Formats: sequence, C-alpha cells, structure tokens
Amino acid sequence: MTALIDVILPVFLVIGFGYLVSWRGMFSEAAVDGLMRFAQNFAVPVLLARSIARLDLGASYDIGLMTSFYTGALVSFAIGIAGARFLGRTGPESVAIGFACLFSNSLLLGVPITERAYGAEALSGNFAIISVHSPFLYTVGILVMEAVRSHGTGAGLGRVGMNALLGVLRTPLVLGIMAGFAIQIFQGTTGLSLPAPIWDAMDMMARAALPAALFGLGGVLYRYRPEGDAKAITMVTVLSLALHPAITYTLGRFGFGLDTAALRSAVLTAAMAPGVNAYLFANLYGVGRRVAASAVLIATATSILSIWGWLAILP
Repeated sequence: MTALIDVILPVFLVIGFGYLVSWRGMFSEAAVDGLMRFAQNFAVPVLLARSIARLDLGASYDIGLMTSFYTGALVSFAIGIAGARFLGRTGPESVAIGFACLFSNSLLLGVPITERAYGAEALSGNFAIISVHSPFLYTVGILVMEAVRSHGTGAGLGRVGMNALLGVLRTPLVLGIMAGFAIQIFQGTTGLSLPAPIWDAMDMMARAALPAALFGLGGVLYRYRPEGDAKAITMVTVLSLALHPAITYTLGRFGFGLDTAALRSAVLTAAMAPGVNAYLFANLYGVGRRVAASAVLIATATSILSIWGWLAILP
C-alpha cells in the first residue's frame, strides 16, 4: 500500500488533474495542444539531451538489459499484430494495434515512477533504454507498416527503408537523443564541457518537462474516451501491462542475471501503459485510431494496479 500511495499515486494525480480540468472545460483543447507541443517538442527533448549527455555509457548500456526489454517489446508487437488479424483487422490496422503493444510509455510514466520508487540515481538504466526506444521502435513500426502497405504495389525495400528513416529523423524526441550523444562526443573528444549557463538553462527546461507532460497527458486522455473494440483494447492492455514486463523479468533475472538496479529499470519501463505515441502512429497512417486511443486511456488507468504489483515483485 505504501508503494501505491507514495510512488504511484502522485504521478497519476497530476495526470488526473489534467484530465479533470479538461473535462470541466477549464483547460481548452488548444491549451492542451500547446502544452503538449511545448513538452514533447522542446522540454522533453532537452531532458533527454541533458540526461544522455551525462550518462556513463559504458556502465549504462548492458546487453542483458537491452535484450530483456526489447525482446519483450518485439514479442508483444508480433502477438499484437497476429491477434488483431485474428480479430478480423486489415494488415495496416493490425500493425497500428501491434504498435500500441510495442511502444510503452517509457518516459512520461516510467521515469517518474522509477525515480519516486528508487531515487534519481536509479534512472541510468531507464535512460539507456529510452536513448534507443523511439528511434528503434519507430523504425520497426514504420518498416513493418510500409512493408504491409506496399505489399503488391512493387515498392522496393530501399523505398520502404527511406520512408522509415525519414519518419524517425523527423521526431523531436529522436533529435533530443541525437543532441545528447553529440554533447557526449564533443566533451569526450575535446575534453571541454558546455558552459555552465547552458547546463543551467537545460536543467530549468528539464525540470519543467515531466510535470508539464503529465498534466498535458491528462488533457489528451480526456479526448480518447473508449468506444467499442473491447477485445482489441483488452488484448493491447494485457500484452502491454503483463506479457511485456513478464518476458523482461524472466529474461533479465533468470537469463542474464541482471543486477537489482538494471532489473528494476527494465521491468518497470516494460510495465508502463502504451504511450500517446501509439495513437500518434495510428493517426499518422489513418488506421486503428480508435483502438489505439482507447487502449492508451484504459491501459494507463489499469496500470495503477499493475505497476503496484510489479513493484511488489521486484527485489
């Protein structure tokens, strides 16, 4: 009960406050869009750049950590696509639904919950996962979607790959990640550090990122009220909140023998609900939007209890 009250509840109260004021008309859709644009396009990329620039890359990038997390993600993606096809969805719809099973909310939920549970010093594994999360998973999602969409049209693998690359490189989060690695390279090769005022400005932006994004997420979720598609939504919720972290836990603990800090980061990140990016991906291609939107909302609400369970299981 302590974990529920002290760790999980504050994060979801901020989301709930954003949901409440949007529901009551005290925060307009335009205001929500503006806040999320600030958070996702500017503040969160700065947070990522700052965090990755300060990562101890040698210590943070553990092959067992990455393999445990991303094996669970890819298995959930494959099962999500197959399950959607079994439910009678078209190929592109199935990929969009599968992407909702693939893309966990590693940043807006995973980081604050891990930090509240184990402290800021426990986040190196989270940021190691996040540093390749959007680039890798968007590349996988776009490649599969473009391959499915181009099936029978004669489009070559080169064109499919170029569409995937351009789609990934246009993402602000990816640009923030690339900026973080660029700072690492600059400091490592020159022995110089960025001037203190730049770090201070980045720190100010970074501190605003998660509260703004969580509050805005509440407003975004208000729009995505569930409408039908119960079987598909249930499938996405189960794969995201149960299967993905279960695979990650099993591989991490028994396959790779991850240390406690790495296991916590991997499993908690895997246990997060689908992020809003799941809806944005579906909206980009105009398929599976209702399932993706409703799954984001329902899985986010359900994750209050599932995260509590994973916190109890983790050492």
